[in-house]
Amino acid sequence: MPVPLPLSSPRPGGHSGSRSGDKAAGPATAAGRTLAVLAAFGPEHSSLSLSEISRRTGLSLTTTHRLVGELREWGALERAADGRYGIGLRILELGALAPHGLQLRELALPYLDDLHHATRGNVHLAVRDGHDVVYVESLRARGAVQVLSRLGGRWPLHATGTGQVLLAYASPEVQQEVLASPLRRFTANTITDVEQLRRTLAEVRRTGVAIAENQLTAEALALAVPVRGPGDEVVAALGVTVQRAVVKSHAVIPVLAATARGISRALGAPSVSTVDPRSVRRTTQPDLH
Repeated sequence: MPVPLPLSSPRPGGHSGSRSGDKAAGPATAAGRTLAVLAAFGPEHSSLSLSEISRRTGLSLTTTHRLVGELREWGALERAADGRYGIGLRILELGALAPHGLQLRELALPYLDDLHHATRGNVHLAVRDGHDVVYVESLRARGAVQVLSRLGGRWPLHATGTGQVLLAYASPEVQQEVLASPLRRFTANTITDVEQLRRTLAEVRRTGVAIAENQLTAEALALAVPVRGPGDEVVAALGVTVQRAVVKSHAVIPVLAATARGISRALGAPSVSTVDPRSVRRTTQPDLH
């Protein structure tokens, strides 16, 4: 089974692998210009004016106006009352048709819901796209620690628990590419030292768990484990983010790992013993203190 890659949301400018931002010249082809307009949007740029789209794509204002009008008529863009533009519902409809991402989400969602209620934390299901982690499902917990991750959002692999899991089990070539690239800092605890990241990835492979404290947001404890597919390859990462000062990692890891095994079993991973998946999904609430 190939690694499930959903229809990716545009990479935000400033994050790794950014496809958008200020450019000197726009794309040469018609398709490239259209895609550049869509790629101008991202979590940090969800609402843009016409001139901002023009600047971020490198297209002339005349070309931008024409393309934005066509995309709006088709439903790929929406225009707010203040004249600014955002991604339209037609893109969401297309994203739901991505076969592998949709299959993974639909299969995993009951398990994620149980994990969400058992841990009372923010639950994430993520896949790798290049040097980024992309969230294909995200369940927020009321009253839990505030997180930046969201459905369809992407972040550099080195900066999140789910990203560290996916990087740890990626090919040596991918790991070397990430290690050789600039490691952006988000907090004082973000791993930006190459040797420290190497040690972290080795520890993730040894234990099967990534533990990231305050690396993307303050006061957050992110725990993540791999999800395996039919060939026992790591196809996704399952993560929980909780309040670091309130919840201890040892209280969450067992239920997190059990949930990942349930999803892996449902995907047909041969290394997971054959047990009724429903027995895993009926998860009791752990002692979080």
